[in-house]
Amino acid sequence: MFSGIIEEAAQVVGLNTEQENLHITMSCSFVNELTIDQSVAHNGVCLTVVSKTNNTYTVTAIHETLQRSNLGLLEIGSKVNLERSMMMNGRLDGHIVQGHVDQTAVCSEVKEADGSWYFTFEYPFDKEMAKRGYMTVDKGSVTVNGVSLTVCNPTDQSFQVAIIPYTFEHTNFHQLKPGSVVNIEFDIIGKYVSRMMTF
Repeated sequence: MFSGIIEEAAQVVGLNTEQENLHITMSCSFVNELTIDQSVAHNGVCLTVVSKTNNTYTVTAIHETLQRSNLGLLEIGSKVNLERSMMMNGRLDGHIVQGHVDQTAVCSEVKEADGSWYFTFEYPFDKEMAKRGYMTVDKGSVTVNGVSLTVCNPTDQSFQVAIIPYTFEHTNFHQLKPGSVVNIEFDIIGKYVSRMMTF
């Protein structure tokens, strides 16, 4: 379980394909605090630490994960938003994030707004999926590349988020531009409410 509050935008230092799996090696400031089998969210995707050195750690993304997320687009040097799993004895600063990415979306516009930025993202609309809570609502929560954000101006197939300077500088949002592919996780509470309404 995660909160969507990013700890670090870290760098990919190794990519190794093995059959349909992709082994991703990362360098970050808290490598020495990680343990094998620990969960870490990578652009919002929960992956398990499978090996580590003094300076790096490696996780493995399977075929399904690569199909649903932007991790297959990573290159050496790519910045990835990282968050370790939430500690249950503290404040929940973001919202409840599972680390189970629902799909990708494409950035369609970046607009500067006197010190902050508005990013617009588009995704394919599926009426049946929307009935099951795979949608955004005004002032609701959404996770973009692992970042907990508040939705504004949603349509059936798009939404905007406002990004403050701190988030822009300390996540990979500063690298996003029109055409960039991001991971999105819709709000789990919305999914449960939608499901209950079908009974």
